[in-house]
Amino acid sequence: MPPHAGVDLPRAICAAVIKCSYRRHAHLLAADPTLLAAVLGRLSPLPSAALSFFRALPPPHPLDASLALVRLLAAHPRHHPVARTLLRDLSLRHPLSSPLLLPSLLAEPHLPSWLLLALAQGGRAGDAVRVFDHMRAEGLAPDAHACTALLTSLARARMTATARRVFDGMGRAGVAMNTHVYNAMLHVCLKAGDAARAEALMTRMDATGVPLDLFSFNTAIALYVRKGMQYEAMCVRDRMANDGVEADIVTWNTVIHGMCKEGRMKEASQLHRDMVAAGIEPDTVTYTTLVDGYCRAGDVGEAMNLRAVMEARGMLPGVAAYNAIIRKLCEDGKMKEVNGLLSEMDERKVQADHVTCNTLINSYSKKGDMPSACKVKTRMMESGLQLDQFTYKALIHGFSKAKQLDEAKEALFEMMGAGFSPNYSVFSWLVDGFYKRNNADAVLLIPDELMKRGLPPDKSVYRSLIRRLCKKRLVDLAQKVLHQMQGKGLEADCLVYASLAYAQLTAGKLAAASDTLNDMAKKQLSVTPQIYNCLCTSYGDEKQTLNMFWVHAIERGLIGKSVYKLMHQARLKSLNPAVENEGHAPVSRPSLPASAK
Repeated sequence: MPPHAGVDLPRAICAAVIKCSYRRHAHLLAADPTLLAAVLGRLSPLPSAALSFFRALPPPHPLDASLALVRLLAAHPRHHPVARTLLRDLSLRHPLSSPLLLPSLLAEPHLPSWLLLALAQGGRAGDAVRVFDHMRAEGLAPDAHACTALLTSLARARMTATARRVFDGMGRAGVAMNTHVYNAMLHVCLKAGDAARAEALMTRMDATGVPLDLFSFNTAIALYVRKGMQYEAMCVRDRMANDGVEADIVTWNTVIHGMCKEGRMKEASQLHRDMVAAGIEPDTVTYTTLVDGYCRAGDVGEAMNLRAVMEARGMLPGVAAYNAIIRKLCEDGKMKEVNGLLSEMDERKVQADHVTCNTLINSYSKKGDMPSACKVKTRMMESGLQLDQFTYKALIHGFSKAKQLDEAKEALFEMMGAGFSPNYSVFSWLVDGFYKRNNADAVLLIPDELMKRGLPPDKSVYRSLIRRLCKKRLVDLAQKVLHQMQGKGLEADCLVYASLAYAQLTAGKLAAASDTLNDMAKKQLSVTPQIYNCLCTSYGDEKQTLNMFWVHAIERGLIGKSVYKLMHQARLKSLNPAVENEGHAPVSRPSLPASAK
């Protein structure tokens, strides 16, 4: 008979734990994880003894036993902080939000909200949402703190649609909505740029008696400023005063930024004076915002005056302030002053950033001074800054403009090798460059050169090349690129076919245009609103040919008459909004083709 036969081991070990003589049972506990969980269950009335006993055991601790300890401690408020910490640590090592483990946690009153809080604060928004959905299915309502953390996590992850669904579910679950929960949802609205929902939330807070605090108002103001709704932002600021909520430095900086953003420097300057009068001391952000605003408004002199005031108050300008002034000086072609500021930055140990370098590269590229642009690129790399898509685009544009097309292609290959996708403009610069050198056929070599470098071209590369060749009326060459594309097993999309058909129509190649449109119909391609707007934008000054193209497209069912009318009317409305002021005649727009009327 085994030596422990007939003995209640959990009870015996509990007695040993109380007497601090449980070490002789350590081998049994290590061999049987369920035994440890059972012992912890027996120690429920003695949470401190259970915790000391558990901590004394050598890790790793079995998951069942760890969860048993968490449940044990959750029943004693004095041990809640330790229980929350244990649960958070467990959530980092185990998938507690899975359907296999979560049900055992939902049965405890505090654990679901604690787990939700731990996952949300740990940046695991998806896992937190799963816990929330399980709680909703069981009719459980998380506490307000956990709800706030969940919405905040979703906002940071920009999962705004999920946040809206979760917030609505909180209301149906009976969560006690407080200011913090609403503020978290207002932050979601800020991330989504959803002013209408933010207004509805604030109205709901007023109706339910939930007070708006400084964070509520500042979030609403930031949202309005981002949407260009400066009047609404100022109304919120006025309401703050009426509700007895004092505006802070964030409030003032935000409304000043809104005015600077729209070039309303007179109002921005007045807000600056009002801010000082209200006893709020401007900070570095205030002055940097104003400096940037004046530079964008073309008043670099006032920007320099503000920079002097800033320094007199003991605030040295940071890289953002320097960037604003350098950008304006570059636009004005005052490179001597730019070099002076760069030297000053070096003396003051102000590290140039991507904006500084890209501004300089862009300026030199526009001037055709590619040696200087390349020097900035080299210094940028030597200082540890990674080239981004704006750097590459500026270089490609500059090389193309300077007719250094080999260098332009090299920059293109580097750009794609770094993982950036060139847009239509990049390829248009290259096509235009080869066209000006009477060597447009060189465009055909670009896809093959990309292949040789291990960068197989995708649809977007061919699409951009074909569209630009069509725009330059190089129809035969565009057709060759299309054949090359199809030879690589890539199928052209509607925009490629539509661009080619339009170019063929313009070139008087009616049979070829008809064949291309027929191919579109066979492939069941249709003109979407995006493609319609794209073609109208590219060829808006060719009214007669464009209308003829739409007639042919409608006849082949590539675009329905009713759909065409809706898109046409929407485009007219966007291009020619109703003008209420007298003396402003509406701008004429292309008429609908007869067959679409």
